[in-house]
Amino acid sequence: MLIPHPLLGPRDAQEFTYLGDARLLDRPDPDAPNAEAAFCDHVFLRDNPAGVHRELWFHEYGDRSWLVVTRNTVTHEILSAELARDVARRP
Repeated sequence: MLIPHPLLGPRDAQEFTYLGDARLLDRPDPDAPNAEAAFCDHVFLRDNPAGVHRELWFHEYGDRSWLVVTRNTVTHEILSAELARDVARRP
């Protein structure tokens, strides 16, 4: 599987480490009244969807960047890849 790195072009998936759901970028508010329960859910509860899903990938054997890869988990077709820092900075 080739991952279209936004800076380096197509890279083999073996250069990357899969880290899970990209929703990990959306951390709960630590000052919310239910912060403890929200963080528990955030850390331990994960979906395992079939179909289009956003995932975190780390370019371990390359430039060590974090990517948000949108991929179909059934067909493994990659629809897009963005730098995670750009995704996290969006309002």
